[in-house]
Amino acid sequence: MATQRNVTSKPTEDVNNKAIIDEAIERNWEIPNFTIKEIRDAIPAHCFRRDTFRSFTHVLHDIVIMAVLFVGASYIDSIPNTWARIALWPLYWIAQGIVGTGVWVIGHECGHQAFSPSKTINNSVGFVLHTALLVPYHSWRFSHSKHHKATGHMSKDQVFVPTTRKEYGLPAREQDPVTDGPHDALDEAPLIVLYRMFLMFTFGWPLYIFTNVSGQKYPGWASHFNPKCAIYEENQFWDVISSAIGVAGMVGLLAYCGQVFGSVAVIKYYVIPYLNVNFWLVLITYLQHTDPKLPHYRDNVWNFQRGAALTVDRSYGFLLDYFHHHISDTHVAHHFFSTMPHYHAEEATVHIKKALGKHYQCDNTAFPIALWKVWKSCRFVEDDGDVVFFKN
Repeated sequence: MATQRNVTSKPTEDVNNKAIIDEAIERNWEIPNFTIKEIRDAIPAHCFRRDTFRSFTHVLHDIVIMAVLFVGASYIDSIPNTWARIALWPLYWIAQGIVGTGVWVIGHECGHQAFSPSKTINNSVGFVLHTALLVPYHSWRFSHSKHHKATGHMSKDQVFVPTTRKEYGLPAREQDPVTDGPHDALDEAPLIVLYRMFLMFTFGWPLYIFTNVSGQKYPGWASHFNPKCAIYEENQFWDVISSAIGVAGMVGLLAYCGQVFGSVAVIKYYVIPYLNVNFWLVLITYLQHTDPKLPHYRDNVWNFQRGAALTVDRSYGFLLDYFHHHISDTHVAHHFFSTMPHYHAEEATVHIKKALGKHYQCDNTAFPIALWKVWKSCRFVEDDGDVVFFKN
């Protein structure tokens, strides 16, 4: 276990003797100085064991519930009461989206090789689950692996990378009359905020997959469907192609179902729950890695364990945490040890919390309130500095 001395080292220690930007000092931010071994040694060894049978029970659990919801929804239109139908369809969409997010989480776990000791089982199950949700499995697991290897790094992280002052179109800090904001009058208007949230939560995930929106600024067409883009290595070409073919096949299946059962049926049973899954994915990811109290690091300061600690555990309440397989309230553990199965993450989090001490980040504010606070506070970071915090 990391000692208190290890995890509370002063901002000027262990950073290659280079100065840290004043923001860290201004905000009394201390750079942690623990090692991965110290954190790992604090966790019981059994938490790292992958049990293929147990993992499959979670897949079965989710598929059975989704099937029950699907069959139940098939009776909604036969209900004579119009108001009952109007009420029940949204309940189906919400419930199916929540359970579908759990399926997505298990597919994501396969991409981390946390589902089973067998790489073949991991990739086979993950490919099926993610393709069913229109996710290019291998393409995304490659880019997501880069995210885990560089969490919190300004120039290497892959998702929700902060916009810099220059990219935001603001004057240099010394010439800015409202240095720390707010700079966007429109984003102070609730209707504008809600509209922009709608755009992000509806189109954010497809745009990320197709055009790498919110990711690193790669040259050319950076896309999870482009095996030649800078996201991927040459030896990943055919995996990216196979993932794209899988998604194309799923789109073809949905089109066929539309011909057989009608487009409206496909929209009601699949498309709207799919959009709800996308909503949860974007929301969870955004709030895990975006917070006004947490900085991002540049090269002089960043290392893997420091980046992993720039992750926030957030509970969404018992039911959501349960059906999402605790991806949100144990995300710090996931970033330190991504091959750990989700069913051990709650136990591991207890030990990680003790080992990290003050550097463990958790916020159980109700998520609508947390989202509003983060959205309003986290617009850009400074163009330079080793430690940069969000400003508005």
